[in-house]
Amino acid sequence: MTLEQLRIFVCVAERQHMTAAAGELNMTQSAVSSAIAALEERHATKLFHRVGRGIGLSEAGQIFLSEARGVLARAKEAETVLRELRGLERGTLRIVASQTIAAYWLPPNLASFRQAYPGIEIDVAIGNTGQAADRLREGAADLAIVEGEIDDPALASWPMGEDRLKLVSADPFEDKRIDTKWLKRASWIMREQGSGTRSTLDRNLRQMGIDPASLKVALVLPSNESVRTAVEAGAGVAVLSSLVVDPAISEGRLHSALIDFPIRRFFGMRHKERYRTKASDAFTDHLDEPRKSARSR
Repeated sequence: MTLEQLRIFVCVAERQHMTAAAGELNMTQSAVSSAIAALEERHATKLFHRVGRGIGLSEAGQIFLSEARGVLARAKEAETVLRELRGLERGTLRIVASQTIAAYWLPPNLASFRQAYPGIEIDVAIGNTGQAADRLREGAADLAIVEGEIDDPALASWPMGEDRLKLVSADPFEDKRIDTKWLKRASWIMREQGSGTRSTLDRNLRQMGIDPASLKVALVLPSNESVRTAVEAGAGVAVLSSLVVDPAISEGRLHSALIDFPIRRFFGMRHKERYRTKASDAFTDHLDEPRKSARSR
């Protein structure tokens, strides 16, 4: 069994299609089919069901997929160790971050890091807290930055940044009293369930004695930008990160209410037992430099 066979198997399993996998791997379909056939023949085990032109993982294939991914992750770590013995002249920083962080908080930090370490490649994926934790467990990311904590003994987490949520509308709030009655009467534009912004808002509402399910939700949208645009168009009110709405507030396209939400912290996460890449350590040190400088003054 070779690493190449494992890579081919995982690619086919994830796409459930020989031709698609061949295109992704830049191989011929016959070469991909031969690699899968060699694995099945060598171990006398059918990894895929073949029905007409379609394929699907067999029970054995489903079990083997997890092991194959684990082997490839370990091989990737071994390659990384050897590459990083040469220092930070080369390497890859693999980050998974929630949507708000990836779109607003992370880019300027990555830009300054890139200036300091121009030889480091940067690979950013977007996912919610649960998805980020999964990528860390699978070895698909070195570092996660998310808006929520997760209780997993295999993962270490620590505060890395912060922002505030703001209640915004296209019309000025003026002297309106923003109390529980007002919030329940308002027409809301919401992020989808599972997003960090929605989870934090729901938690804050419950602390105020409001059941989130009791709100009048006009729209549920899948991104900060779509929610902000809908609010600017007058479709309702929303609660979004200050990182998302502050430019629109400055330009007069949105107005914020006089209501204080608790500071929302961003958390870094990494796997406790996987190899800590020099690139990820350098990035966390880079983020900590302003705080170190402030403490030294």
